[in-house]
Amino acid sequence: MNFPYSGGRSGIRLGLLLLAACATTPPALFAAVLPAAALSEIKREELPSPVAPPANDAESPNAVPMPDPIETPKPSTDQPASPEDSEPPAQVDPESPPEDGSIARPHIDPDEPLPEVVYDLDRLPEPVRRMRDLIVEACKSGDIQKLKPLIGMGDDATQLSLTDIEGEPIEFLKSLSGDTEGQEILAIMEEVLSAGYVHLDAGTPQELYVWPYFFALPLDKLDARQRVELFKIVTAGDYDDMKQFGTYIFYRVGITPEGKWAFFVAGD
Repeated sequence: MNFPYSGGRSGIRLGLLLLAACATTPPALFAAVLPAAALSEIKREELPSPVAPPANDAESPNAVPMPDPIETPKPSTDQPASPEDSEPPAQVDPESPPEDGSIARPHIDPDEPLPEVVYDLDRLPEPVRRMRDLIVEACKSGDIQKLKPLIGMGDDATQLSLTDIEGEPIEFLKSLSGDTEGQEILAIMEEVLSAGYVHLDAGTPQELYVWPYFFALPLDKLDARQRVELFKIVTAGDYDDMKQFGTYIFYRVGITPEGKWAFFVAGD
């Protein structure tokens, strides 16, 4: 889901967000690219504004009936179903992460202790630190083409959107930027990688190092010092808007322990 921003020193105005639609609609249906004018108006995966459901959907003339989460097969008309043949419906774990193939949505258990916020780059595995340094070096050069060998190809390509992208990855990154050369998006990428990071899902196949750390912390848990760090990337107005989600949903970077640049995306 892309979302537009406008205004602010670091540039990002979060548009109104639709939580109700997110609950029942695949994220791919929300993909949209909007024109960008400044650091604050970068094309992103749009999240419409939240809309409360009617008090009684059945009485609303525009109400659309929702399908059952699990469809129960109808018994055959030829032969009554026997108790031995019937099977209980599969159970759905509401805490399970979405199975949409996206690696850019690390599952964060709200019941688990908050992850440690780390600033010391020496604590990164060498492959992770090297990839992070290469990305920052490319950003500082001002030449977005220097990201091309870091993005990779095929199954190893960096995820740049929560939905499929069309065309060449560097051109897609340029399309996110308010300027024609992609230097605005490079500035955001460098700022994100200059923040603290978190180490998620250690010891699992989903293990990742993610910048900035705000992504893994509830916004209402940030202290005054951390909010100052957040405002280097987003504005105070964006922060107020993001509190509707309770989490940071602007750009983040993920790198695997092996040093693969896993993703650079925004949205939820």
